[in-house]
Amino acid sequence: MQHILYLHGFLSSPKSVKAQATNAYFEQHHSDVMLHIPELSNFPSQVEAQLLALIESTPALLENGLKLIGSSMGGYLSTFLLEKFGGKAVLINPAVKPYELLQDFIGAHQNPYSGEKFEIIESDMHVIKALEASALKDEACYKVLLQTEDETLDYRLAAQKYANSELVIEEGGDHSFIGYENHLPAIASFLLK
Repeated sequence: MQHILYLHGFLSSPKSVKAQATNAYFEQHHSDVMLHIPELSNFPSQVEAQLLALIESTPALLENGLKLIGSSMGGYLSTFLLEKFGGKAVLINPAVKPYELLQDFIGAHQNPYSGEKFEIIESDMHVIKALEASALKDEACYKVLLQTEDETLDYRLAAQKYANSELVIEEGGDHSFIGYENHLPAIASFLLK
């Protein structure tokens, strides 16, 4: 049994379209894979402890090195975990400097999936920045899917950071990554080979 950890983005959830498509694909085509899709805390100050506790309580995740799929903020968190524990990751429109992007999100929010109300505060930026992996030990461990018309993130930041990784850059699209499900066979192949 292989284990894959899927990390969703900010203001998202395990119920998101990509998370559900990923789950359905692995159930149908890779029944020997256990997909873990935790509901990440909306509070940035809690996310690192949550992820480390999950890995500690699920040692199987580390058996052959971590295998991660991370979308947006989940891509940033996946990079943090991969640099800490080793393994492989597929990142979808990953956030590269979320502590800059989230400056515009300081204030009250409601998660559209869970309905949970929460607040992003200035000190959250330091918490998020502390998780930054400024250098990548082995860029070949990453496969990065980007779409140029991502309205939330500048895809060029990720193209630069992961320049020596396996990059897939599609013209057009958006932050949700249109046509994501078409990439699932290649994602599985990268993580499981």
